[in-house]
Amino acid sequence: MSDPIRIMLVEDHQVVRQGLVALLSSIDELEVVGSVGDGVEAVAMFRTLKPDVTLMDLQLPKMGGVEAIKQIRAEFPEARVVVLTTYDGDEDIFRALQAGARGYMLKGMPFDELLKTIQAVHAGKSRITSPVAEKLAERVSGQQLTARELSVLERIVAGRANKEIAADLFISEATVKTHVNSLLGKLGVVDRTQAATVALQRGFVHLG
Repeated sequence: MSDPIRIMLVEDHQVVRQGLVALLSSIDELEVVGSVGDGVEAVAMFRTLKPDVTLMDLQLPKMGGVEAIKQIRAEFPEARVVVLTTYDGDEDIFRALQAGARGYMLKGMPFDELLKTIQAVHAGKSRITSPVAEKLAERVSGQQLTARELSVLERIVAGRANKEIAADLFISEATVKTHVNSLLGKLGVVDRTQAATVALQRGFVHLG
């Protein structure tokens, strides 16, 4: 009999974390070797445990999931991480996979799907479900926002006027208007309110 797959779980909601630990531990071929609730702890625990597969939420205190994946992969290029999150925006998916995640799963999927993903990633493969793949295809085929446009978009979501955005970013109001017009076109919307809605839906910006 082969050794069990050693799992580390990173999830900030304690009840969800405990439930996942119980579920995963009920499978003979899996062994939960550690579970933590924030990104900083996740990086530290990975160094100690070096698990076979890490299940990582994206919304974490102290350090977000994408940044935690980047740090872990920078030190351990062979680290195998599966994102397990409620975020289904195409930008969230793109950033996580770009950071080095090998799988992307949405909470609420059947448990056997999660198990198949853990097995596939442990075997050195990548695995994302069809709905996630479709969202990712939309992101790749669409026009991408520049770093400056993202900065402007974050401030639009925060309700800041062009004058305030200009002061924040040390650019002129005219330049802000140019960026706003550009990102409206790329997002396929007609005004700032729609831009803010799409930004939140697609995961360009998160509240809180």
